[in-house]
Amino acid sequence: MKQGIHPEYHEVEVRCGCGATWRTRSTKKELTLEICSSCHPFFTGRQKLVDTEGRVERFMKKYGEVTVAGRRQQEADRRRRAARRAATS
Repeated sequence: MKQGIHPEYHEVEVRCGCGATWRTRSTKKELTLEICSSCHPFFTGRQKLVDTEGRVERFMKKYGEVTVAGRRQQEADRRRRAARRAATS
């Protein structure tokens, strides 16, 4: 291994916003986290879908029950109407 090109490792204590701490080694002298595996909802199993702003309702209101089959039907109806208009003109 080449000398002088590798970063210096320090023994550090990692601190999470939830209060969890553990010791590890890092190139940084201090590590602080906002969320860790002991408080993250995905890892703890306490994950909830919180829809505080009504995003799901807004989406359903805007797009409704739009499906691929429904869109194909709408497009077919538009083509039929356009063909009738072209035939009568």
